This record gives sequence, structure tokens and C-alpha cells, in this order.
Amino acid sequence: MNEQGEKMFELAEQLKELKDLKKSTEQELKKINDRIDETEYRLSELMAETETQNFTRGGVMYYLTGTMRASAAAGRKEELYSALKKAGFGDLVYETVNANSLSAFVKEQMEENNDELPGWLSGLVNVFERTSVGMRKASK
Repeated sequence: MNEQGEKMFELAEQLKELKDLKKSTEQELKKINDRIDETEYRLSELMAETETQNFTRGGVMYYLTGTMRASAAAGRKEELYSALKKAGFGDLVYETVNANSLSAFVKEQMEENNDELPGWLSGLVNVFERTSVGMRKASK
């Protein structure tokens, strides 16, 4: 095997190790975040039960805080957007296009147009290729 071939195998092994490390680290981070959520919930419950608004321990002040969150009711997003616009709060509504969906759509449009971007999309989207190395378990 020549030097380039060995370097290629070395880089492939390094890539696999890094992707494996990333996966295990993401799994560990999820577990840690779950433990943080559970511990925070239990501490906030105990503080509320004992009517403790805040306390200091080890140079850190712990305090109860509340955050209100809101989201559209299931299946009523468009209705909510319409109501917000009608009531004069249309600046809260943003139209978005999912990046993966847009990429798939543009690819399809180009395939139907001799691998060229249709004129009506010209200047509206940037098209580029990203080269990466795919990985999967080899069959025996």
C-alpha cells in the first residue's frame, strides 16, 4: 500500500472514532440534561412547599423563577396567525421555509430543468455542493 492509501485509512479511522465519540457524548449530554431537569424540578417543588423564595449555598444564590411559554394550539397555527394579523400584531408572525425542504425542492426543480436553476429562482437561492464522507457498518 502506498503512503496516500495509508493516510486515507488513517483519516477514515480518525473520522469513525470522532463520529463515535460525538454520538456517545451526545447520549451522555442527554442523560445529564435529563438529570438536571429532574433535580431542578425536585428542588423547585421543595422550595415552593417550604415557601423558600431563595437561599444561598456555597457562594451561589438559588431562587425560584417562573417563565411563561405559549404555543399555538394543535392544528390551529394558521388560525392563530390570522387572528394576530387581524388584531394588529402581524409583526409577530414570520414565514419560514425549512432548509432541508428548500434544498430538496430546488434539487427537484433543477432535475426538471436540465440541471439548471429555473429562471424564476435565479438570484433568490444560493446553490452549492457540500462534499462529505458517508459511513455505515460494512456487511460481512
